Amino acid sequence: MITKGSSWPCGLIVLLSATLYCGGSSQPTTSPTEYVLTWSDEFTGTNGSLPDSSKWVMETGGNGWGNDELETYTNRTQNAHVQGGNLVITASKEKYTGADGIAREYTSARLKTVGLFEQKYGRFEARIKIPQGQGMWPAFWMLGNNIDKAGWPACGEIDVMENIGKEAAIAHGSMHGPGYSGDKGLTGSYSLPSGKFADDFHIFAVEWEAPAVRFYVDGNLYETRTPADLPAGQAWVFDHPFFILLNVAVGGGWPGNPDNTTIFPQTMLVDYVRVYGKK
Repeated sequence: MITKGSSWPCGLIVLLSATLYCGGSSQPTTSPTEYVLTWSDEFTGTNGSLPDSSKWVMETGGNGWGNDELETYTNRTQNAHVQGGNLVITASKEKYTGADGIAREYTSARLKTVGLFEQKYGRFEARIKIPQGQGMWPAFWMLGNNIDKAGWPACGEIDVMENIGKEAAIAHGSMHGPGYSGDKGLTGSYSLPSGKFADDFHIFAVEWEAPAVRFYVDGNLYETRTPADLPAGQAWVFDHPFFILLNVAVGGGWPGNPDNTTIFPQTMLVDYVRVYGKK
């Protein structure tokens, strides 16, 4: 049975160091003082329906996405739909040729809020149960809204959560910009004290302010980044609005490809995504 958390926000203003339990959610969430809810998706739509198109754009294509990924992202309910109060992103092994004419052996989904919601600074959090297996690469992340003009990585990227299947108990939080991108990005990781991330839902969050970005798993602060961490002469490009992305990639240079131990289909369940701004 899918464990579903609260279907409504835990209150518009949350208090310093308060631990909040919403509607029987199995995971607490903590937020610092005077954050106000500015945007959320609780995924309470009709079972089997596509994600809310007023909140999410579904990207499509099989071009590798700059990472040598092996999947084609589709806008089909087979790869992304709402079910039981969760967003369900499904990565499947199937022969598929998209509108771009690229034939792939896997399909999945990639959602973004570009043009629908963007925010500069605040707390960005999601409660997620990730997939597992060699070659799986789930992510909850953000890109600068100037990507079309500035390009990547000058637009900036904040990876709230990334996991690669061969590291079942490790979540990565990273930042990329000009001169510090790819394997030279600012990065840290959090290891579960026991079990795997795929065993249950966990809360992944960043708190982003002008001088710092702080990374959390289940309320545990594990990484803080400031301009002092940048390579000499490089620019801090985290001073403008960013939009949100959710996806499950299959394969790529970092996770490696699926092998005969990888079981398909694999699903990522997203209970909610919530964004707060300072009051």
